[in-house]
Amino acid sequence: MDRRWLFLSAAVALIVVSLGVVLLRDDESDTRRAADTPVASTQANVPPATKSPSPSGSATITASPKPSARTTPASPSASATSASAKPPAADSAQAASAGAPLAGRIRPNVTYRGIATFYDADGGGACLYDPSGDVMTAAMNSTDYETAKACGAYVSVRAANGTSITVRITNECPGECAPGQIDLSAEAFAKLAAPVAGRIAITWKLVSPSTVGTMSVRYKTGSSQYWCGIQVIGHRNPVARLEVRAGSGWRQLARTDYNYFLSEDGTGCGGAIRVTDIFGERLTVDGVAIRPDAVQSTRVQFAKR
Repeated sequence: MDRRWLFLSAAVALIVVSLGVVLLRDDESDTRRAADTPVASTQANVPPATKSPSPSGSATITASPKPSARTTPASPSASATSASAKPPAADSAQAASAGAPLAGRIRPNVTYRGIATFYDADGGGACLYDPSGDVMTAAMNSTDYETAKACGAYVSVRAANGTSITVRITNECPGECAPGQIDLSAEAFAKLAAPVAGRIAITWKLVSPSTVGTMSVRYKTGSSQYWCGIQVIGHRNPVARLEVRAGSGWRQLARTDYNYFLSEDGTGCGGAIRVTDIFGERLTVDGVAIRPDAVQSTRVQFAKR
């Protein structure tokens, strides 16, 4: 009896030990599997910070790229690009003046539209040129006359039928002439249309003729060393300004609407004169004595443009 109980107890103890070993091995396996399995994190679904959009919707940049040794020039700005485009018709006059920085309303390479009328002209008028046998002259409307800036300018006038003539501006057409209108001499008008037409549509533009002589200078009646008025005659291109020698420099004189440049205090009267056309060309004339109302020839002329 004692032996059987002892045998039974030993068998039970063996079974208990075996079961403990099996359970221990299962726990070790679970531990290893737990070590090999990644632990879930609350940050697992959050994108990297550098990819997060900023409030404005643009990507956040954490570092600026270094400039390349071969830097590409910046592209022209929008204003520079638009400036290179063809200007609208309203700005064509401004664009054409690039080669004539001192031009007034009448600019080279610009075609103007208007009306041509006519009157009995003798070559004289508001510009105070002497009457002459040159009948191919005209009076410019007051707007384009522009305080005598148009005086002496040569203008090519074209009628709708294609006929054209060149006239010299010697006079001003007062208020009844609209901007763009030219009042031609009767002889000049007759070359474009029958006088019975009275007024015709025209286009016109500034020209720089080849058949001109040299310029002349005239001091106004009453001029002296204390006050003088100076006029330029026979210039190929419109005159933009007139200066007189004043010490070691030059003094620009104001222009009147009757086409004389005045030195109210006598500065430069009888000295060197510098004349500049609308293209910026300067011509200096020396040795012009104060001889009131006398036309004195020079040996200079502006270049043909």
